Amino acid sequence: MTVDKPSFHSSASDTDTYTAKPKEQKSWVPIVLIGIAIAYLALVQYIPAINVFIQAFSKGVGPFLSNLTRPAFLHAAWLTLLLALISLPINTVFGLCAAWAIARHKFPGRAVVLSIIDLPFSISPVVAGLMIVLLYGRNGWFGPWLQAHDIKIIFAFPGMVLATAFVSMPFVAREVIPVLEEFGKDQEEAARTLGAKDWQIFWRITLPSIRWGLLYGLILTNARAMGEFGAVSVVSGNIADQTQSLPLFVEDAYKQYETEAAFSAAVLLALLAVVTLVLKEILERKTLIKDVE
Repeated sequence: MTVDKPSFHSSASDTDTYTAKPKEQKSWVPIVLIGIAIAYLALVQYIPAINVFIQAFSKGVGPFLSNLTRPAFLHAAWLTLLLALISLPINTVFGLCAAWAIARHKFPGRAVVLSIIDLPFSISPVVAGLMIVLLYGRNGWFGPWLQAHDIKIIFAFPGMVLATAFVSMPFVAREVIPVLEEFGKDQEEAARTLGAKDWQIFWRITLPSIRWGLLYGLILTNARAMGEFGAVSVVSGNIADQTQSLPLFVEDAYKQYETEAAFSAAVLLALLAVVTLVLKEILERKTLIKDVE
């Protein structure tokens, strides 16, 4: 007597029916996630940014351009430019020195130094401005000495420079350190063995190797310096035509119900952000091409 063996092979239609549902369920997951991301960006970034441009040009190009020629706006724009021009070279020199010391030397407290450099990332800019006030204000640590020598830091341009330099301090160092560590020091040691001096090694070997990281850090430093609000508002006093930067001008004009002037200045800051993003993308592509080569 023969016994029929059970068949473990299912038909092709049954297999398709079994596997079709999971595939359909999985295909909806990325669509839902992308939709959530786009909706969130639209609510937080795209719609507010578009509204800024609509409000700025609501009465035409003529009023927009006239708002950009107001004395208060021109002074705020010039002051913002000065803050960036002063803080940028300061943080560039500091960032290069700090990156060189951290990437090329092992010393006790190296992790502490890295944490101090990252401090502007972790604390509120308002707290940073308060720290400067507690140091250089009338009742601060150095206040009596500064007042005795008729040196004004708080509610003056020097305090704004200190606040701007502080909040934009980490970018150059943080962009250059990983590039130096990846580049290594074999070529530098070879050049030193051949008799090259330190400044020759820096200009001919080190600087060309870190140029893209350095430029990336400079772009981010400039963007943060020109767009800083919190720390500068604490130490400046927001005095029109004296200590009012461009972000402070936007807030003050909006509070004074001069919405067109506020949105016009906001458009200028938004265009600065767009230029920063374009330059950032270009540098990232150049860096990627260099890594591939």
